Amino acid sequence: MQTFNIVGKNIRRNDALEKVTGTATFSSDLNLPGMLHGKVLRSPHPHAKILSIDTSEAEKYPGVKAVATWENTPRVLFNTSASMTFTVPHLTPVLDQYIFDQVVRYVGDEVAAVAAVSEEAAAEALKLIKVEYELLPAVFDPLDAIREDAPIIHESKTGKNISGEIVNIQLGDTEAGFAECDLVLEETFKLPVQKQVQLETQAAVARVGTNGEITVYSTTQTPHPSKMILAGIFGIPQSKVRVLNPPYVGGGFGVRIGLSAKAEPIAVALAQLSGHPVKVVYSREEDFIASDTRHGGYVTIKLGAKKDGTFHAIQLQSRLNGGAYCSFGGEVPGVLGAMGLSVYRIPHQSYQGYTVYTNRTPAGAMRGFGNPQAMFAIESMVDMMAEKLGMDLLELHRKNIMQVGDTWCLPYACSSTGLMECMEKAAQSIGWERRGKLNQPGDTKRRGIGMGVGTHVSNSWPFCVDYDNALITIQQDGSVLLSSGVPDIGTGTTTTLPQLAAEVLGISMEQIYMTFADTLTTPFDIGSHASRTLYAAGTAVIAAAQDAKQQILEYAADLLDTPAERLDIKEGMVHIQGQPFGICYGSDACKMGNAKFTSITLKDLAYYAHLRNKQFIGVGRIIPANAPPWHAHFVEVEVDTETGVIQIIKVAAAHDVGRAINPKIVEGQIEGGVVMGLGYALGEEILVDDKGKPQHTGIHKYFLPTAMDIPEIDAMYVESIDPTGPFGAKGVGECGLVPTAPAVATAVFDAIGIRFTEIPMTPERVYKKIKEQKGR
Repeated sequence: MQTFNIVGKNIRRNDALEKVTGTATFSSDLNLPGMLHGKVLRSPHPHAKILSIDTSEAEKYPGVKAVATWENTPRVLFNTSASMTFTVPHLTPVLDQYIFDQVVRYVGDEVAAVAAVSEEAAAEALKLIKVEYELLPAVFDPLDAIREDAPIIHESKTGKNISGEIVNIQLGDTEAGFAECDLVLEETFKLPVQKQVQLETQAAVARVGTNGEITVYSTTQTPHPSKMILAGIFGIPQSKVRVLNPPYVGGGFGVRIGLSAKAEPIAVALAQLSGHPVKVVYSREEDFIASDTRHGGYVTIKLGAKKDGTFHAIQLQSRLNGGAYCSFGGEVPGVLGAMGLSVYRIPHQSYQGYTVYTNRTPAGAMRGFGNPQAMFAIESMVDMMAEKLGMDLLELHRKNIMQVGDTWCLPYACSSTGLMECMEKAAQSIGWERRGKLNQPGDTKRRGIGMGVGTHVSNSWPFCVDYDNALITIQQDGSVLLSSGVPDIGTGTTTTLPQLAAEVLGISMEQIYMTFADTLTTPFDIGSHASRTLYAAGTAVIAAAQDAKQQILEYAADLLDTPAERLDIKEGMVHIQGQPFGICYGSDACKMGNAKFTSITLKDLAYYAHLRNKQFIGVGRIIPANAPPWHAHFVEVEVDTETGVIQIIKVAAAHDVGRAINPKIVEGQIEGGVVMGLGYALGEEILVDDKGKPQHTGIHKYFLPTAMDIPEIDAMYVESIDPTGPFGAKGVGECGLVPTAPAVATAVFDAIGIRFTEIPMTPERVYKKIKEQKGR
């Protein structure tokens, strides 16, 4: 069995001290000399044409240096998402946004922006901008938006108000498959619009140099793709654009993959017009109404099985609410279908899905990326199937889950799975044998136990262009500089990637430093998302470290008079394997012809090489594979039948993570995902009124789980060791919320015998269903 010195250890996070002491720098902390503050005027209407806009009074306001509108900013179409713009070669890019446009398409759409010497002056100047609108018809539900009489939000070659393409997946013959089934069930599930509610709102600080070069500090999860988008908007070479985090980002959860809403291009436009650096920081209300949400909408599932519980045919369909602009609307339906169809061995499968334009806040990427929508519907249907068949739900899962080598719809192999072990561990933790035995007749507070499972990706390949680079530079004193283009959005990237490098190089964590998330100082990487950072960027880091290590060993071979293949590095010493350390004190000693050494410190070797015009620089250039993480969540709930309140008693969350590089970080990701999944199941939802105005515009109005709502969470991991991952690791970041909502819903059904096909299961909805049941 392979043993490790750094990997698999609970190394303290490298960013911990900065963050707990409040010295870590975020975008809103930045202040540049001569910097102005930008504020955005937003549309009060869900759909309107701007007939005229008068900024003259705003321009005269004291302290105002620039006012930007659709009339004086670039008329270049773009997409705020990183992948739809540049990294999905099999899809036609949907470029449907300007920085500002003459037509506004949702309440909160950008109309104009002001740069002034203070936030207060900018805010007052906004009030002086006079806009005349022509109101246009609006539509807010995806099913309404595809009707013949619906207003056109954007022209689409695919179909009425369809953003992106219609995704179709086919395996086997579903029509024939359903005909061969003994039991067929069908249901439509309604999913809510959920918000990421990351701690830091969208923000950007832009500076334009005298020769037109652009520097942008921002909250993006993807500095390199964001550089590409900005270069396209402003018509300058990518080499003249620098995008970086400063260096930290206060949470991501998908909302910053690409641009941070439009904070970056608005800041750049104002900087160009004013000649000063400009900082744009969204308020929490702006973050809620004007940055991407999770896709709500409808998922319909038809599932057929044999009498013995063997699944035989499945048909899946999605109609998602994409909001006013495409963003990730072209990709999310595909991931929804692909992930949903990859959990169970079903010979006959089909899927059709697409995203629909509506006059709502744009929907984009959010943790799970379509997968939670799929699995709420699928796992709820599996529970319904178990009920109809009279089978234990866990046993039905055991019978049908995917195995290594099985045929599935994904374009890469099912190379590993620990799902069975995940289910067994979580079932034991929750006490599955108690299911159906927790209540007595007449109980008003009733308990139930449920479960949900799923899979996900460890990378965005092969769904889009995805390659990674990393550099390992051995400094002249033997310390190591790791360069990677991925940000740290709170997931521990700046700890786990150095762990990988330190393990390969045989050095301590104290000897390695990481530069990250800066397009000027790091090679290209598509960024932190798709649960890919450790898996994909980590593979590049290992490749770079192995390259550097090989250079070191080959150089040391002459000094130690030993073939390179007999050398290794351990505890910062280059040594002959199997020989005791014979330390070479100082590089000059290595020139002594009458002495033979069995080892030399990396510090001495690096300096010795430096004096002879040599430095060790390792390069990692990889196209990552993909690997399926797996997860099983078991939940115990208590439902108060007199109030409709659902209390979560315990969540047992078991995840197959391949190998846990840093177990504490893994557990933290699982716990965070579980909490977000509980919010999705029980309370988080953004609604609009009949005029399209969002009713949830801040944390105080949004039913977000707080510390008081967190139940006991037993976060467990299973190590199936995937052959494609760095030291066997897989992704974990998104997985914690994928099966949570269906686990809660099936537990609620066990408690009160009521099936919920719509989430969140708010007290009002639960109480109404209970009253209806009593009436029947």
